[in-house]
Amino acid sequence: MRLLVRKGPPACQQLSGDGIDVKMLAAHLLPQDIRLGLDVLDCEQLFSSIGRHMLVHHGLDESLVAHCLSRREQAGSTALGCGVAIPHARIDGLEQIRVFYGRLRSPIHFAAPDNLPVSHVLALLVPHPAADAHLKLLADASNILSEQRFRERLSAAVAVRDVFRLFAD
Repeated sequence: MRLLVRKGPPACQQLSGDGIDVKMLAAHLLPQDIRLGLDVLDCEQLFSSIGRHMLVHHGLDESLVAHCLSRREQAGSTALGCGVAIPHARIDGLEQIRVFYGRLRSPIHFAAPDNLPVSHVLALLVPHPAADAHLKLLADASNILSEQRFRERLSAAVAVRDVFRLFAD
């Protein structure tokens, strides 16, 4: 699955939000899949941490998840800029979309187009083969995380329930 590149304002600019279906994104993000203060040093540790999380909370193969995220990242950075990345991968045998949000304790290098390190990570794991709904989810995630105000509110959230409400509301 490729990250959709949208034409228009740079990722750091405020967008109108028209046409973004945050409810679809929120429907796949569970409170248990939100981690604040995630302590990783690089992408490899991040993907391993996401894999571990998916094993513990959803019974997914930890190494498969980490490998698929890493392989997708090697094809091209999933960083949007402005401190945001949306790593995503198709996972064989996955029955439903899984979404993971992590706010990193310390930003990490992610080959972002603006060269800024990443501190907000929204990982999307989708069944293989991916359908149009999955591409829409990726586009919506990209659009909402490109909104400066939304990112500011994510950064200010102190509890998992606050982050969950931001995506749900």
